[in-house]
Order: sequence, then C-alpha cells, then structure tokens
Amino acid sequence: MNLINSPTVIIHLNSRDNVGVASKAVPRGIPIDKDGTPARENIDAGHKVALAPIKKGEAIYKYGQLIGIAARAIRPGEHVHTHNIDMVEVDSSLGRFQPHAQTEVVGRTRTFQGFERHDKSVGTRNYIGILSTVNCSATVARAAADELNQSDELTRMGFDGVVPITHGSGCAMNTESEGFAFLERVVAGYAQHPNFAFVLLIGLGCETNQVKALVQNQGLENVSRLAYFNIQDAGGTRSSIKTACAQVMRLAEEHKGAKRTPVSLEHLVVALQCGGSDGYSGITANPALGHAADLIVANRGSVILAETPEIYGAENLLIERSIDENVAQKLLDRIRWWKHYTEINGAELNNNPSPGNKAGGLSTILEKSLGAVAKSGTSSLNDVLLYAEKRVRPGFNFMDSPGYDPVSVTGQIASGSNVVCFTTGRGSVSGFKPAPCLKLATNTTMYEKMQEDMDINCGVIVDGTDSVERVGERIFERIIAIASGDMSASESLGYGNNEFVPWMVGAVT
Repeated sequence: MNLINSPTVIIHLNSRDNVGVASKAVPRGIPIDKDGTPARENIDAGHKVALAPIKKGEAIYKYGQLIGIAARAIRPGEHVHTHNIDMVEVDSSLGRFQPHAQTEVVGRTRTFQGFERHDKSVGTRNYIGILSTVNCSATVARAAADELNQSDELTRMGFDGVVPITHGSGCAMNTESEGFAFLERVVAGYAQHPNFAFVLLIGLGCETNQVKALVQNQGLENVSRLAYFNIQDAGGTRSSIKTACAQVMRLAEEHKGAKRTPVSLEHLVVALQCGGSDGYSGITANPALGHAADLIVANRGSVILAETPEIYGAENLLIERSIDENVAQKLLDRIRWWKHYTEINGAELNNNPSPGNKAGGLSTILEKSLGAVAKSGTSSLNDVLLYAEKRVRPGFNFMDSPGYDPVSVTGQIASGSNVVCFTTGRGSVSGFKPAPCLKLATNTTMYEKMQEDMDINCGVIVDGTDSVERVGERIFERIIAIASGDMSASESLGYGNNEFVPWMVGAVT
C-alpha cells in the first residue's frame, strides 16, 4: 500500500528527490528531517523545501523526475519555488523508441447500468439536447429548453431534462481553418453523444457553420437521434421556439421509455481532467485517479487524458507507454504544433503555471506536467486524438487540447467521454452536461471548506490515513455508481449548462 509515512511534516516522495513537500504549513525553525535541520523560512502547505544543498545550475528533482534547475545556490531548509527555480528545456525524440506492450484486459466481469442506444453506444444519462450551430441561435435554444424544462412531462417519460448546448461562435470563420474543423467536430460529437436520447440542432440560416453542410460533412445524415432546422426558415424567434418545442415533444414520444440495463465497462469512457492544481495534486488525487484509470482499462473501459500544454516536459513518460511508433509520433507532432502556435502568438509553451497553481506550491510547468500525467495511470497509450476527434481504440487515449478546462472537457466529451473525473486542489464548481462530473479534492483543508462541491477527499493520502491504491479503488467504484445513475455533487447543485466551450483557433473576420 502506498501510504505516506514521514517522521516530520515534510514528505520525501522519492529517494532521488532533493526537495520535499510540506504536508501542512511549517513555521521557520521547525525541523524538516530526522536530523533536526530547521526550516530557514516559513513554508506554506503544499510547497517545497530543500532537503540537501543544491548548487546554482544543479537539477532539482521531485517524484524522482527533473522539475527545473536551481537559479542560485539553495541551502537545506530553504523554500524552493519560482524565486529560485529556472525552467529547463526538455528534448523528447524517438531515437531509441521501443513500443510498449498493449495493456491486457480482464474478462467482462464489471458492469454499470447504462442506456443502450440503437447505434450500440451506451449513455450514462438520458438527456435531450438542443444544440445551436451559431451564437445567433443560442437564445432560441435556451428559451426552448427553459420552456420544456418547466413541465414535468418529459421527466414522466423517463428523460433527465433538456440541455441547451450553446456557444459564442459559428460565423465569420474561415471554413478551411483549424478552428472551423474543431467546431464542426465538437458539434458533431455532441449531436451523437450517447448521453443524449436525441438532439435537436438549430441554426440561423446565413451563418458560416451551416446546419446542412455540417450534417453532410460529419456524416450525420442517417443519425436517427438527430433533427434540425433554421430559424430563418421557421419564421423567426417565437415561431422557432414553438417549432423546437413541438419537435422535441414529437421525438420524445419516439424515444421514451428508455431503461437502464447492465452493460460491460467497455462502454465506459472517462475524461481525466484537473484544474486549480496545487502541490498535492501529483501526490494524492492525480495518482489515485491514475489507479482508478488502470482499473477501468483493465475492465475493458477507456480513459482520455488531455491538455497538451500541461503534459509538456513529461511527454517522454507517455512516449514510453506508446504501443507503436505511430502513436508516439502523433504525440510529438502535437507538441511541435503547440510550440509553433505559442511562438506565433507571442507566448512560450514552457510558461509557468497559473497564479493559483503557484500559490498552491507548483513552480514550473515540468512539475505541474508530471503531476498531470499521473492521472493516466500506467496503462499503455493506445492512441493520440486530435481535438474532439472520435475515440476508436479502447483503453488509454490522449486528446490534444488547451489547458483551459472547459475547452478541454468539451473536446473530451465530443470524443465520446460519458463521465468526467476532475481533480482539484484549489477548488472547482464546474459541471459538464451531458456528462456527469466527479470532483476529487487533493487536500483535506479544501475538501472541508468546499465539501458540498466535492465527491471524494483524496487528502487522506497526504494525511497518512489512507493509500493511493485504496482511494483509487474508491474512485473506481464511485465512477461506476455515478455512471449507473447516482448524482455527482456538481449535478446535485445544477452545474453543467455553461461549460460548453469549443476551442477557437484562427482569425474571426
């Protein structure tokens, strides 16, 4: 069992490490090791302290991995953070690449209670979706959803409610651009998502993101759970709201009566996400979620890791797990794309973490990335997806996306995720309809402050009262329960209508 036991309040994660992590705030003068070395300054909870002398330019290790180099000489007991760590460029290549054996899976022993669709996909929820192709149809989509949700008729028919999926783009875009391709893939992914019993797609009529063109381009002509129309053809706003409500009720009659039935975990696809990370993320919630991810994959399920900028510097760990050179090369191609993308936009891929991450104890993107990769566990990397690209291979997949959580999760759901797991150290209150979202707290202090928003407290690992493996098993069982109909904390609070955020890349003209 991976229990954290330490004679002091400082956690030494790996024998190679020359820094430790404060399990709670350490005042100046308090011993940081069994030899009585004192803290030379106040060390906040989750922050790092030097365990040995570190020369200027010398490598700094955490998790047994490089997280930066010393910007100046650092004495034992000193606070180690952004003021005395410099970033170091990490070069990954396929020069000595060796394929990783694909992770073996067990028999179909575990099941969850899901909604089986006619196309053989399985949902964890039974929502009705009203999607807008463009900002101009968003008001109609929301108004129709609000009107339908005011009645309990759809609930009596077995539906979980109507979800308006709206956004602020869809026009003044180059149809040959990456941003337009992203938007089409996202809308198509939601239009076919198994957590929707059916979907109504609403356009304006003159926008760039034309309804009929999208349906044709994305091969949606024969999707039985999809209907669509344009506001300009329906006679304006009020007429369109009436048309939308009438179409939804007609489709509801056709699709009512869906019941949950036992299905194999091969139909479970879990998005692995983190936000508001802190110094404990890579010690508690992320590795615990990684253990749960391994259990999902072993039971024929799938997991999708994302946020390319937040695996930068740790991509070598994913390359080592790639099942073939093509998968590894696809990952490197996305890293190279991001280096170019950030350069032409006057930024750097190796930028430091956000202010909240820094306040929580993270100093470099390498340190954050190593913790972020821990969410994926140890299973083989079976495929690398473009943003919102449909998942086709079971097991562990990586999807290219920005580090901005709503954009990233939007892509993961479009790729097929029917459950989201979100680790957080600073706290998060988001939800991601139509997929239920579990919140995993990295530390007990935050969990106790925001308990109504959190599903599981992984802080017990750093408290020394539980192990990564046992917490990971608890996460695994909770995922199955929520996939089977239990409500997550964010669902019970009504979150999830405002986090559909497609990735906008390119000029708007």
